[in-house]
Amino acid sequence: MNDPSRRAFLRTGSLVTAGSFVAGSLRTHVLAEEVGDPVPTRGVNDQINLALIGAGGQGMSDTATALRVPGVRLVAVADCYDGRRARAQELWGKDVFTSRDFREVLARPDVDAVLIATPDHWHQPAAVAAMEAGKDVYLEKPMIHTYEDGPLIIETARRTHRILQVGSQRVSSIIYRKAQELLAAGAIGKLNMVNAWWDRNSAIGAWEYSIPPDAAPTTIDWERFLGSAPHIPFNAKHFFRWRCWQAYGTGVAGDLFVHLFSGTHFITKSHGPTRGMATGGLRFWKDGRDVPDVMLGLFDYPQEFNLSLRVNFVNGGAESEALVFVGSEGTMEVNGGGVTVTRVPRPKAPGYTVGTFTEAMQQKFLAAYHAKYPAETFGATPTTTQERFAVSSGYSDSFDHFTNFFHAVRSRQPVVEDPVFGYRAAGAALLSNRSYFSGTVVNWDPEAMKLV
Repeated sequence: MNDPSRRAFLRTGSLVTAGSFVAGSLRTHVLAEEVGDPVPTRGVNDQINLALIGAGGQGMSDTATALRVPGVRLVAVADCYDGRRARAQELWGKDVFTSRDFREVLARPDVDAVLIATPDHWHQPAAVAAMEAGKDVYLEKPMIHTYEDGPLIIETARRTHRILQVGSQRVSSIIYRKAQELLAAGAIGKLNMVNAWWDRNSAIGAWEYSIPPDAAPTTIDWERFLGSAPHIPFNAKHFFRWRCWQAYGTGVAGDLFVHLFSGTHFITKSHGPTRGMATGGLRFWKDGRDVPDVMLGLFDYPQEFNLSLRVNFVNGGAESEALVFVGSEGTMEVNGGGVTVTRVPRPKAPGYTVGTFTEAMQQKFLAAYHAKYPAETFGATPTTTQERFAVSSGYSDSFDHFTNFFHAVRSRQPVVEDPVFGYRAAGAALLSNRSYFSGTVVNWDPEAMKLV
């Protein structure tokens, strides 16, 4: 009852227009306010029994958030490391069923939905198996490990009529919803470019996750973890820091670029770029990983804007995430605290450069110019105005994303990030890897969702 995100809603009554700006000031609107608890739409079952597949840091964090949604109960956990399953029972009770084999979890009739937070190379096999077993799925991003995964996940969801939500929580954020409305209302004019970044400056941020002292072949089901990955001898670093290797993960593109793509696609209502290129390198975290720790990407969109992305794990400053939408009339910055619109109206008059004309020609030109633009003051500084839409302290878009998922599980209504949306975001993100490792520009069809 004290969770701010449960009482949050997006105020949609007034969109930003030129008339709502205050010259030389910063006006702030609160996006999240106190409202009464909503009455959830009930499906066949009131309570939803949830199972976790992949109990690493993200999986356990997701589960803790999911269990804050009313009517959700954890009944089973699958993970290849014995210690994580024991920890799950410490956190959520000894009655939680645990197994190294997620298929034992899927076979349980008391499981209604599963939260899949495995390494990327297990996303497709686990999601497809779960839907075939009649379970609804919350699948962590990126939805895919390879391009072949996407169509299979989409087809399985359609054929089995299961709910599948991809876990890029920004698309459920009231901040991003407000940004979408502001852009559509013309708050910054015509969009021409988006600059987005997600930098980190810490070992944990660069995936140097802690390895427990008991990590060994006796406590970890190594063969099950490898799955479709190349067979190598037991390696605790590969197990606990799997994001560092292409065999199991998708690098910064799949971990962080995909969030930026998801946010861009949601706010602009676009389906993806038509081509992209990426560069970067492994500059600092030379721990045996085979993916870069610095990556920059450039992408062309058919809606006539360009997207510039950056991830830097050695940026030397504070960790940060932001998207800046650049339009013909100003900019809109979107970050964890809210949306800031800075408007610099373009002068209607083009200005003039007549110093090289004869005196007579200058007078003739200026007479015609001032007759056409009588109210324009040449050289006047445009009035820059700013307006901010902020969220209340403690707001959680992750909670809203899970709320959206469980509502869909109960009502059978569409989720905000279905497998088509998830594939378009992940497919665009993985263009970066393909370009980086091949050294070429890569073409993509965002409507057909395939490489060209």
